[in-house]
Amino acid sequence: MNLKRIFGALLTFLGIIGLIYAAYLFVNTSTGTRNIKSLVTYGLIGILFFVSGIGLIKTTKDES
Repeated sequence: MNLKRIFGALLTFLGIIGLIYAAYLFVNTSTGTRNIKSLVTYGLIGILFFVSGIGLIKTTKDES
């Protein structure tokens, strides 16, 4: 298996975990400023990792 595809899958997995954690914080948060900052931070990092991982998997060609 190609190393770039493994790294892309890892980034995608980390992005999914970040998005799930951001959703968990969104559901269980109060109106405090610190909670909103952490929600936005985890959400943006999750989206960034997810999109970059999917892009890396899509653009990597299979070479046998």
